[in-house]
Amino acid sequence: MGYKKYKDKHRKSRGGNEGIMRKIVITVVGKDSVGIIAKVCTYLADNEANILDISQTIVDGFFNMMMIVDTAKCTIDFDSFAADLEKIGTGLGCIIHAQREEIFDQMHRI
Repeated sequence: MGYKKYKDKHRKSRGGNEGIMRKIVITVVGKDSVGIIAKVCTYLADNEANILDISQTIVDGFFNMMMIVDTAKCTIDFDSFAADLEKIGTGLGCIIHAQREEIFDQMHRI
């Protein structure tokens, strides 16, 4: 898909202003503990990232969460965003990984 088609596909309306949705796929995996969702969601809210979809499960004591997040209004760049989430994960004893949607799509296209 060319850039123009990608841009048009991810365009959304914001009160009369057109903006481009920047979707990020966030995964969280680790031993279940209190506060994982709260810390991740607080970080996202503090940086103006909007959760579009979220799924989480706990299997035999292991926590797994996948989120789709719109970062169009995010207050920091992607590299800092991803690094901060990774640090949060380290503090929680989890692995948190953030990927841009287009990279995730390309990886899973093969």
